[in-house]
Amino acid sequence: MIKQIGMYLTDRDYRFKVNAAHGWTDSMPDDQFLKRKFEIEMGYELDLDNPKTFNEKLQWLKLHDRKPIYTSMVDKIEAKKLVSQIIGEQYIIPTIGTWNSVDEIDFEKLPDQFVLKCTHDSHGVIICRDKNKLDINSAKKQLSEALKRNYYYKFREWPYKDIHPRIIGEKYMEQSGDNSGNASGGLNDYKLQCFNGKFDNVFVAEGRNTERGVRFHYFDRYWNYIPYCPYDDVDLEALQKLKPQNFDLMIEIAETLARDLIQLRVDLYEINGSVYFGEMTFFSNSGFDTDITSEADQILGGKLLLPRMNV
Repeated sequence: MIKQIGMYLTDRDYRFKVNAAHGWTDSMPDDQFLKRKFEIEMGYELDLDNPKTFNEKLQWLKLHDRKPIYTSMVDKIEAKKLVSQIIGEQYIIPTIGTWNSVDEIDFEKLPDQFVLKCTHDSHGVIICRDKNKLDINSAKKQLSEALKRNYYYKFREWPYKDIHPRIIGEKYMEQSGDNSGNASGGLNDYKLQCFNGKFDNVFVAEGRNTERGVRFHYFDRYWNYIPYCPYDDVDLEALQKLKPQNFDLMIEIAETLARDLIQLRVDLYEINGSVYFGEMTFFSNSGFDTDITSEADQILGGKLLLPRMNV
């Protein structure tokens, strides 16, 4: 404790992190908050007057690209309604219930397998594979704590600011057999990045539950590997197994949802030969992506054209 107090008094970056974790920075203007956090996370100053990198431009968009529809697009309940209207109900993971609080959930009536998550943030996810083994009190506590958070203040992603916090229950989805190509097993989450309504790249997380740890592999429209992450031992032949059967359909879906938008990341699953919608993200890794190289940050920044700059 004494060491932590000393760090709080003498280390400016540590003090900011502690203050942010306790909500003591919530009153900071968005631009000031983002400049401080960006320098800490990325290691260089955020230039909002002339942003060049991908991460910088995402911060600029947080401040300058704000449309009411964005809130519905990131709300996990409203997004499913919106997407089903645009591309069809067949791409939507079935919903088993929605609730305003944990007290409204009747766990006895839930199926043996299910997923519970909050509609307004990126945490508070409960994956239940066997209800008999579920710690219901722990699950309620996790969800209740998540409901109290306003995710906007964590990274200043404006679309989350006015979402009504709720809980959504979804069908537990599982890949049959062992043909996902993912070393960790489970579902492959394909994250398709679009610029100006056009697909640019997709990345997939591989090895999330392995001893080696998760890796992010990028591919272009023709599933050519893009070395955006600093790995020097990539098995290109093995990565071909990650290619989804419905890759062209995924691109079509992503471009449909990203139409008329400056940029959007669309997350999709392929489960037993069918494509399912995951979520839409306006700020990949919230614009604090340290997994990609500085060169990739520059390359992607060059592809993201901001409306006032045309660069």
